[in-house]
Amino acid sequence: MGEPLTIHLPDPESAIHLAGPGEENLKLLSKQTGASLVLRGQDLLVSGPEGAVNLCRRLIEALAYLWGQGRSVTSVDILTARHALDTNRTEEFQALQQDVLARTRKGEVIRAKTFRQRQYVQAVRNHDLTFCIGPAGTGKTFLAAVLAVQALQANQYERLILTRPAVEAGERLGFLPGDLQQKVDPYLRPLYDALHELMDPEKIPALMERGVIEVAPLAYMRGRTLSNAFIILDEAQNTTPPQMKMVLTRLGFKSRMVVTGDVTQTDLPEHQASGLSVAQKILHGVEGIAFCQLGRADVVRHPLVQRIVTAYEGHE
Repeated sequence: MGEPLTIHLPDPESAIHLAGPGEENLKLLSKQTGASLVLRGQDLLVSGPEGAVNLCRRLIEALAYLWGQGRSVTSVDILTARHALDTNRTEEFQALQQDVLARTRKGEVIRAKTFRQRQYVQAVRNHDLTFCIGPAGTGKTFLAAVLAVQALQANQYERLILTRPAVEAGERLGFLPGDLQQKVDPYLRPLYDALHELMDPEKIPALMERGVIEVAPLAYMRGRTLSNAFIILDEAQNTTPPQMKMVLTRLGFKSRMVVTGDVTQTDLPEHQASGLSVAQKILHGVEGIAFCQLGRADVVRHPLVQRIVTAYEGHE
């Protein structure tokens, strides 16, 4: 056994943010390092083998920017910090923590939480067409929406267009009750959710009426040229190859497009190829197009989601 270590945290808020709800962060730190952690007020007592105590100290120091600034530490932050230590990327991890993309209406900080999420953000900033492929909960749509709203508010684009195939309804929207907006709303809800996190919900209908924000099923993109716009195509695994080609060729001057999807979750008929999978094969290596792959390590929803994704991957 090594010497026990006492880490004195500067204030009660730091202790709360480091420990997490129900001290779940301390349990994860213990699991990751093999050290035993006990929080007594503002003193964190770390004991165990010398190597475990040392690793735990380095992990806590790597996360100090977050808990020291009164920001919540999540399980994803701890796992990314561990990965950073294992791969000598601590400087890159510090930059990751400090790169604030935006703030929600409640003032909460939005940032990329993993290295691959940060690569995705940088790809969107530097390419007119970016594909992001990964499982549920990896922030594909939300991060794209954050960057799109920022660009719109900075007057870099005149319009924000959010679209996805309404395949879950078999594109037979006529069978659903209500007018067009009511019919497509359930399929576009995730896009609205992202907008509501970032913008005053009362302002969104006026922006939609003026055509500054457009949320529409993919079928309504046909025959148009989308110029001076930031376009997000969500759930792209549910496009057919002709639909994917159609929407990609809508890209006009001064426009940027982000295509997101999860190739393992297609709702298309079994015999139907996914437009996203086909595009991945055809367009890989085409200059000016970025492909980003997110995995289960990038899941930033409830910790259970990561375990669910892992279990399904193991089964399949």
